[in-house]
Amino acid sequence: MTLTKIETEEQFNELLQNDTVLFFKHSLTCPVSAEAFEEYQSFIAEHSQLATAYLAVQEARPLSNYIAETFDIKHQSPQAIFFKQGKPTWNDSHWRIKNESLAENLPK
Repeated sequence: MTLTKIETEEQFNELLQNDTVLFFKHSLTCPVSAEAFEEYQSFIAEHSQLATAYLAVQEARPLSNYIAETFDIKHQSPQAIFFKQGKPTWNDSHWRIKNESLAENLPK
């Protein structure tokens, strides 16, 4: 499992060149986010072929805003977003980010 933290639009757009991407918005100060981050880590450990990255909202707020505005997805943290061919296919937040929900919504 490789955890990749990104902070710029350029890094994010490069990530979207992959067919399927899981992106995670993480708050460094929120206990709910810490729990969701553990679920995210568990999921990517089981799906090591999946392109994935995360941002820390406190460190990369401009990128978080860019994603929200570009894809018309209301910002939340924690938040998980699946992209397929550069377009969002699913997103959810808070306690709904579980290994099981990520597996159920993994784009085919």
